[in-house]
Amino acid sequence: MEKMVQITRAYKTELDPNNEQRSMFMRCAGVARFVYNWALADRIATYEAKGKSNHYEQKRRFNAIKDDLAPWIREVPYALQEQAFANLDTAYKNFFRRVKGQAKAKGFPRFKSRKRGIGGFTLRGSLHVEEKRIKVPRLGWLRLKESGYLPVADVKLLSVNVSEQAGRWYASLQVERAVAEPRPALAPPIGVDLGITTLATCSAGRTFANPRTLRRYEVRLAYLQREMCRRVKGSKNRAKTKAKVATLHARIAHVRKHTIHQATHYLTAKAKPSVVVIEDLNVSGMLKNRHLSKAISDASFGEFRRQLEYKAAWNGVDMMLAGRWFPSSKTCSSCGSVKPKLRLSERSFACEECGVIIDRDMNAAINLRDLAAKRAASACGGTIKPSNGQSPEKQEPSGDDPVSLGPIGLPVASLCCGLDYATP
Repeated sequence: MEKMVQITRAYKTELDPNNEQRSMFMRCAGVARFVYNWALADRIATYEAKGKSNHYEQKRRFNAIKDDLAPWIREVPYALQEQAFANLDTAYKNFFRRVKGQAKAKGFPRFKSRKRGIGGFTLRGSLHVEEKRIKVPRLGWLRLKESGYLPVADVKLLSVNVSEQAGRWYASLQVERAVAEPRPALAPPIGVDLGITTLATCSAGRTFANPRTLRRYEVRLAYLQREMCRRVKGSKNRAKTKAKVATLHARIAHVRKHTIHQATHYLTAKAKPSVVVIEDLNVSGMLKNRHLSKAISDASFGEFRRQLEYKAAWNGVDMMLAGRWFPSSKTCSSCGSVKPKLRLSERSFACEECGVIIDRDMNAAINLRDLAAKRAASACGGTIKPSNGQSPEKQEPSGDDPVSLGPIGLPVASLCCGLDYATP
């Protein structure tokens, strides 16, 4: 009998509201923004006066004055007010966590502005979902543009977040459901090399093209942005052009995310390798290269890794991160010799020791795949012999050793510490 586990999962789909519901959405988003801004201003003032602030006392003060301060707040569900205070409390906790961790960007909570977007709101309580619609408090039944996507049986609906993007409204449902515990995948390991020319190159031979969405639409985007600069601020024509810019940005983001979803779904749900290995890329450092920063941002390596992590956990795939200093591109996948230099313009790897010629990205993907075999050999008590007496190309072994993410999505003890990455 399969073991069942409780998981929390989100489903996002587009809504099909009428004009009355759109107006109510705008009002709810405005109330959520107003309460959040009031709470932030009150916390700052209370801290300056007393040196400390309390989340619960702040809510009591607001409930005592809200009828005089904003009587229209009664027209929207009370859950909006509760969630706004909870969001601010989470923002403060994240700020203190970053301060304690001595992060460079502390991220103190800032006020929400209507100019940065309409935003959204979260509802809890009496929630119901059907194949073609969902029901939320005070707003009633909301039609969906996509039917059959949301789970309707044997699920517990926790919350619904309604948000706006480029004039279109979306609902993100957080549900709790029982699913069968994923069985460990048994297919051979796969190494994945991320790049700009090709988004992902798999050691099994599959490649995923980089759509370069921003580059495809940047001429149109520049034209619309220049047009918006010519419009008079506050005019209807400027608002129309601004809506076109937002729509184009949304399209760029959707195409990019769709491509990454296809690649990560194949690597986890279809291929089902026992281990998938990628590099722990220093994306923030790579963005400092002014010649490649736009292309690297467009490729969205961080989103690729995020999706791969949670999808690997869903499908029983072990995920492994190779260290940042691991020379996957410079190492020959055939003999294990390491090149001292390899220019970025060299798209083929030519080994000077054994004479093999192979695609640069495929060579790196194979080297990443071989890391999984070395980890398995180390776990079984095997010994890895160094190749040509070379030492590992790792300058920070304590922080950049390969990390394995198990089927539950949490790091487990690395088994590759002290291994020579050259192929024996």
